[in-house]
Amino acid sequence: MKRIALKIDVDTCHGTQIGVPALAGILKNHGAQASFFFSLGPDRSGCASGADSLKRYYGLASRLYGRLLPGPDIGTRCADILRQTHEAGFETGIHAWDRAQWEERILAFGNSLAESAMGKACKRFGDVFGTAPLAHAAAGWRMNRHALRLTQRKGFSYASDCRGSHPFLPVIDGELIDCPQIPTTLPTLDEILVLEPGFSPEQAVDRILQLSKAIPGDHVFTLRAELEGMRFIDAFERLLNSWKGGDCALVALRDIRASLNIADLPRHSVEFAEFAGRAGIRMVQGKAFP
Repeated sequence: MKRIALKIDVDTCHGTQIGVPALAGILKNHGAQASFFFSLGPDRSGCASGADSLKRYYGLASRLYGRLLPGPDIGTRCADILRQTHEAGFETGIHAWDRAQWEERILAFGNSLAESAMGKACKRFGDVFGTAPLAHAAAGWRMNRHALRLTQRKGFSYASDCRGSHPFLPVIDGELIDCPQIPTTLPTLDEILVLEPGFSPEQAVDRILQLSKAIPGDHVFTLRAELEGMRFIDAFERLLNSWKGGDCALVALRDIRASLNIADLPRHSVEFAEFAGRAGIRMVQGKAFP
């Protein structure tokens, strides 16, 4: 049976408060599992990079708020929702400390930002859930060499920081990172809407279903609490129904990880490049190494 792992990125306080409970309820109704990756620090969504196509769904007022006033602290304000999601049986992991800052600065500011942001996110995760995080999913699929090293040093079971086709051990500049990557394999709904301006959300769902059926193997589908949990919630529910009707198992990324034999995983270089449907540089799975 083909497995579709559902990776849910939670970017904002509003998405945590509204989108996360909505998605959790739908997933429970469908008997589906998923992995929620939370932003745990300040919400500065008004300062999000213009490269991120999600910006089109934030209004002017939100952007001005993020620039002029301190953003709400998601990990403290929404701690009950985070814990309830975990207690409902869903996998939880780290998306970012400050999602907007990570996307804007990680490629240019390097080691110090990665060290500080990951350290604060791990501490907050422990404060909220009472346990160390086991999974990391970088905001905007943006990473650098030091951040990749930290996925190993901090003992994550796996990371889902890039776009690609299948699980692998990452190699960067000839250095092997001993933390498997489970990449996003399918386009996101909003990417399809960017690439196909005339498409409706329903047509974007059709495209995702077509690709998930045509491309062999398991898949990872990334969705956002702020989009599929709110604006596109009906389209997402149709996607779930169609996958279930097609005899697909809807799983969490930890289920994919549990079936991997690390010793047998292929090694692939990672690359930093433009990705269809998104402006700016993202981390992608490159060629087999060596």
